[in-house]
Amino acid sequence: MPPVLQLVVPCYNEADRLDPEPFLLAVRADSGLGIVFVDDGSTDATATILAGLSAKSEGRISLLRLDHNAGKAAAVRSGVLEALNRDPAYVGFWDADLSTPLTALPEFMEVFAQRPDVDIVIGARVKLLGRDIRRRLIRHYSGRIFATAASFALGIGVYDTQCGAKIFRATGPVRSAFDRPFRSRWIFDVEILSRYVAACGTTVAESRIYELPLRSWKDVPGSKLKLRHAVRAAWDLARITRR
Repeated sequence: MPPVLQLVVPCYNEADRLDPEPFLLAVRADSGLGIVFVDDGSTDATATILAGLSAKSEGRISLLRLDHNAGKAAAVRSGVLEALNRDPAYVGFWDADLSTPLTALPEFMEVFAQRPDVDIVIGARVKLLGRDIRRRLIRHYSGRIFATAASFALGIGVYDTQCGAKIFRATGPVRSAFDRPFRSRWIFDVEILSRYVAACGTTVAESRIYELPLRSWKDVPGSKLKLRHAVRAAWDLARITRR
C-alpha cells in the first residue's frame, strides 16, 4: 500500500547541514508517510548520505538523483512528478535543513482532515506570542515586502509564499500546477499558486488555500539564497504579474 503522503525534499550540497535521524524517525512513526529526496546534482557527500538513509528506511525513503544542478524549482518539480506517479492522496515539499521541523506534519494533515474543501496548506512564519519563530530581521522585513508584491501578483492576499513547507491534496488543479517547468529558480512557490489560481479562479482558490501559522521555525545558517537571487526574484515576480 503506497504512503498517503509523499514528501519531497530537495537537496544540493547539504552534507554539512543534513541530519538524517529526524527523517528516519518520521517515517517509522507514521506508516502513511513516504519521503522522496531529490539530489540536485550535489558535488559533496550528499548522495552518499542519502543512499545510506534510504537503505535504513525499509523502502519508505527513496532517492532521485539529477545529473546536474538544475535549481530548487526543477528539483522540487521532478520530485513531485515522481511522487505523483505513486498515486498518493497528498504530496508536498519540505526544506532539507528542517527549518520547519517534521513534527509539524500532523498539524498540516489535520487541516486537510477538518477542511475537505482545502487543496493547499502552506506554512506561515508568523511571530506570535507563544510561538518560536527565529528569523533574522532583514529577512523578515524583506519577506514582508515580497509577500505584499506577491499578493498583488496573485490577486489574493498571502502572508508567506516562500516558506519551504507546503502540502497539497493530489487534485487535478494541483497536478496541473506542476505540468510545465517553472520559469523561476527561486520563487516557483508563487508560480505554483499562480497556476492554481488560474485553474480554479480567484474566489475558489482563496477558499481552498490555507495558511498555517507555524509553532516553530528557525533560520538555519548556510542558505543558498544570495542578494543576486533576490534581484532575479523581483524580475521573475514582475513577469508573473504581467501574465
